[in-house]
Amino acid sequence: MSSLITRPNFYSDASKERGDFEPGDAFYEALMQSHEGLTESQSHLLNARLILVLANHIGHLETLVQAIHTARDQLE
Repeated sequence: MSSLITRPNFYSDASKERGDFEPGDAFYEALMQSHEGLTESQSHLLNARLILVLANHIGHLETLVQAIHTARDQLE
């Protein structure tokens, strides 16, 4: 099983190198804007749909399970 990438790994075609925070900041801004004007219920539904879309894009079950465990472990 490959190791889950947990260090900054954002990039865009305009980014000079992987890990550049600018695309990460742009993603966060786009995510926050997508929630504007939504009810709490709609916001939760948007997050769930986004997770499923990204999980489908990743597609590798072991990686997805590792990501779930990593996210859950960081709550404690």
